[in-house]
Amino acid sequence: MARRKGTITVLHMGTVMDNRALFQLMSWMSPSYPIGAYTYSHGIEYAVEAGLLTSVEGLISWIDDILEHGSGKSDCILLATAYRAALDHDVETLKEIAETGHAFASTKEISLETTQQGRAFIRVTSDAGPQSENLDALKAYWSGPVIHPVAIGIAAADYRLPLQETLTAYLHGFVSNLVSAAVRIVPLGQTDGQRAIASFAEKTGHVATYAMGATLDDLGSATLMVDWCSSLHETQYTRLFRS
Repeated sequence: MARRKGTITVLHMGTVMDNRALFQLMSWMSPSYPIGAYTYSHGIEYAVEAGLLTSVEGLISWIDDILEHGSGKSDCILLATAYRAALDHDVETLKEIAETGHAFASTKEISLETTQQGRAFIRVTSDAGPQSENLDALKAYWSGPVIHPVAIGIAAADYRLPLQETLTAYLHGFVSNLVSAAVRIVPLGQTDGQRAIASFAEKTGHVATYAMGATLDDLGSATLMVDWCSSLHETQYTRLFRS
């Protein structure tokens, strides 16, 4: 548990995060932050259409695999490596991370999902706060898109936000969006949705801790059913989501 001292939030493990930083991080990961996250389901819409997801238990298992073997883990690795490179103002490494992140998306729609959210995040964050020297420098080396987790990693470094808390907040937003999509289309009740989100507290902690020390060499994915559903979603007859 955290304890309060004036305007400071004091956490375990010696980490201190002031209220302004916490407020900034919560704003970025809020459903109200205008990056269009609610329009994507990461292939869940097709999984429901195909009868692969019919219950909250199935949803928990599905997302658990994404966290451990898919985009949950790889996004965190990309976020963490971008964060460290941005702290060092290492533009060459940021370019490599941006290129790798863009190339790593397994399907057309997953690429759309992460690049569009990254573009929106950069636009809104730049309009609402100071310009990022790291992003400006990166633009001179990389003309391609900066995906969502990489953009967050750079911004978090610029704002000097703690990395582990940033990773945890990112995963909470990622999981919450997938659960929200399932609540709407399975359909599931709101209480089941909250039970699903709560069930990932331990797993997201493990993924965030792993990413803290990971490098681009640790990237990998083994969520073939997610990729299959994402690919088939491109031609699904009736669609509510963009992925």
